[in-house]
Amino acid sequence: MRGGRTRRVGAAGDFPGRESSRPRKRCTTVTIGPSGRVRVRVRDEEQRLAEAELGAELGERATLVQFSSAFCAPCRATRRVLGEVAGMVPGVRHVEIDAEARLDLVRRLGVLRTPTMLVLDAGGRVVLRAAGQPRKADVIAALGEAV
Repeated sequence: MRGGRTRRVGAAGDFPGRESSRPRKRCTTVTIGPSGRVRVRVRDEEQRLAEAELGAELGERATLVQFSSAFCAPCRATRRVLGEVAGMVPGVRHVEIDAEARLDLVRRLGVLRTPTMLVLDAGGRVVLRAAGQPRKADVIAALGEAV
């Protein structure tokens, strides 16, 4: 967001000559910049992650998935925040994935930077996506959509 402008990102059916016959699903993407500004993007597609893809069990109510890398300082703070939230809210798990080791998953999900957090519902559906270091209050609010 530069100069207060937002850019709408649409699904294939939103562009002339590119119609899609599949039903459209909504996924919200939140990007938190270094200045603390939040960008929200809604995508009309459904993505699911299974336990086998994560390498860990899904939470009973929700799962916080974090993509991180070894030399990422904000990733350490994000790990702490997500771990605290997962410990506070019953039925919520925190799963950390090394982005360098799981490039297949990174490419499939379109993870462009670390830390990136996905909030999954109990069935593994991606409900919310955030890039950047989140605040604890933002993570708790994001869980409201998944639970």
